[in-house]
Amino acid sequence: MTIPGWRDWAFAIKTLGAALLALFLAMWIDLPRPYWAVGTVYITSQVLAGATRSKAVYRVCGTLLGAVVTVILVPNLVNAPELLTLAIALWVSVCLYFSLLDRTPRSYLLMLAGYTAALIGFPAVDSPGAIFDTAVARAEEITLGILCASLVSAVVLPQSAASAIARRLELWLRYARAWVIDVFSRFRMARDTQSNRLLLAAEAVAFEALATPLRYDMSGAERSADAMATLRQHMLMFLPIVSSISDRIETLERAGMLPSAIQSLLSDMSDWLASGGVEPAVAKKLRDRASAADPDFGPETGWGDLILASLIARMRDFIDLRQDTRVLQRHIEDGSLQREQLVFRYTATARTIRHRDHGMALLSAIGAFIAILATCLIWIATGWPDGSAAPMMAAVGCCFFAAQDDPAPHIISFANSAILGAIGAGAYLFAILPLATSFEMLALALAPGLLICGVFMTQLRTAPLAMGAAVNGATMIAIQNGYKGDFAPFINSAVAVIAGVWAAAVVTRLVRSVGGAWSARRLRRINRQSLVREASEHGSQHGLELAALMLDRVGLIAPRLAALPPDDAEWTADLLAEVRIGINLVELRRVRASLSSDARSKIEHILDVLARHFRTDANEAPKDLLAVVDAGLDAAAAEGKRAENRSALLGLIGLRRALFPNAPPYHSTASKTVRPEFAA
Repeated sequence: MTIPGWRDWAFAIKTLGAALLALFLAMWIDLPRPYWAVGTVYITSQVLAGATRSKAVYRVCGTLLGAVVTVILVPNLVNAPELLTLAIALWVSVCLYFSLLDRTPRSYLLMLAGYTAALIGFPAVDSPGAIFDTAVARAEEITLGILCASLVSAVVLPQSAASAIARRLELWLRYARAWVIDVFSRFRMARDTQSNRLLLAAEAVAFEALATPLRYDMSGAERSADAMATLRQHMLMFLPIVSSISDRIETLERAGMLPSAIQSLLSDMSDWLASGGVEPAVAKKLRDRASAADPDFGPETGWGDLILASLIARMRDFIDLRQDTRVLQRHIEDGSLQREQLVFRYTATARTIRHRDHGMALLSAIGAFIAILATCLIWIATGWPDGSAAPMMAAVGCCFFAAQDDPAPHIISFANSAILGAIGAGAYLFAILPLATSFEMLALALAPGLLICGVFMTQLRTAPLAMGAAVNGATMIAIQNGYKGDFAPFINSAVAVIAGVWAAAVVTRLVRSVGGAWSARRLRRINRQSLVREASEHGSQHGLELAALMLDRVGLIAPRLAALPPDDAEWTADLLAEVRIGINLVELRRVRASLSSDARSKIEHILDVLARHFRTDANEAPKDLLAVVDAGLDAAAAEGKRAENRSALLGLIGLRRALFPNAPPYHSTASKTVRPEFAA
């Protein structure tokens, strides 16, 4: 934990101001439960102004949708509490499922619609006739809190996402530039380059958390939001391209076949990167030099020329990517619209492609459903006064942390925050607030506790605990127009809140909890299933679109690798190689129809064998597949010099290098036979 700076204290004071403004307006309007507005401010407020605004509209819409559903369900099912419980639990679960499939602020609409129905519906069971008024009041209180948080965040010392993005982007580019310079300089460092590449992938994926607030910045920087989205995809695409370049350079050097012209070009590109130059003329000159060294293909083309052609193709891609990256970076720094036509334009179409994890979303929904049913069963069976808070908080606990690999520790932390909030609420309710005879005195009394919670919300490790303490504390105090210090309802409510959150933790631990290592392996299996679909002709994606999806998963895998034991991380070396395989698979599928029947049948045979391989968990490809790939190279090389033949050869070279990096150089295999198990 770092010592809070002035920005942290500014955020805490702003959040306190928004909470007191929401409380004042709620009391002035005479809303029945003003404390809902206070709690909503602390749920909604984020350090970055754009992050608060990005969720505000969706939170309001979700709250209204949840209120409408509650008004429909409660009056019609109040005489059948079992059916009402099932209906609300099912609604929360369905909303949670679909919200987890969307990794944008839009997900808050469905998540809020889900647990808002629980927040409004369960307390209204005892008075169904007033459900419409209750729903309207809850919607007003929650909307008021959202609007106050957004207003204060936008007006008082708004913290832009642009400066945070610029700082992190410069660090990422500096680290990536050092890696690429090492590759171009042919400098073999002792550090684990694979882990460094995965770290770059994780950092690139993490930019999405900053890119989304940028769209709602309202400082002028939001004009560069599209540039940031494209740049994020460019950053990910650097990884397989530079990885391919590194592989081709190493292969040619090991064989003593790296031409002096390419060595000179690589040296100049390394100097170009180190200088930070952005002149289009320099980039064009380097690209032209690469194209001039590109060898012609023919039936007698040797392995060295094939690898050289693959290297030059990737070098041209890198130059285009690098130039686009500097253009996009300038737009982000200037806060200006991107109007130029990008050279490496494929990634712009793939920038919205994201991994959707239906399996984990379903498990989360099932966990929420069971937790709500279990707490409702206890509440109804025991006739527990104020027991409705238990299923309410079970729904909230399951929804808040569902995106985590193992939500249970976070839910337990939330339960601890409820205990802390209950202690604080008890102290306020029975020792401090009886002395507050005006709103001013009430504000002064609440300020120290809420201010401390706001400061701790700026720290990553303590933010959930502080937010939970503020929200639960405000709810348990139940601030209204007039003091009500009844001990029995307070204890009943506090116990129900804590029990509901703990029930969510227990059910989540039993149904939903997985480790980071398990999630990493699962994401890798999903990537391999994507390769199976592409190889089996069930896929329909562009190669770079498939790469975008696979790289998004690689970026999600990378931060989870720390959970893997050292002797269980061998498969991580194949992650970027599998992305390269995906690009080449799609390319081969695209061009195979233009080839001769012999070459087409060879390529279809390769795709079939690859599909069988990726259906297994084997890290290494079967050695006999090498002969099958070489037979495909023979057939494609005999086709002539058409562009489709060249594309097929480059795709096969990419497959061979990704699957068999330690294999001897390719030679004609026309005289060799293929083992029976690989027969078509």
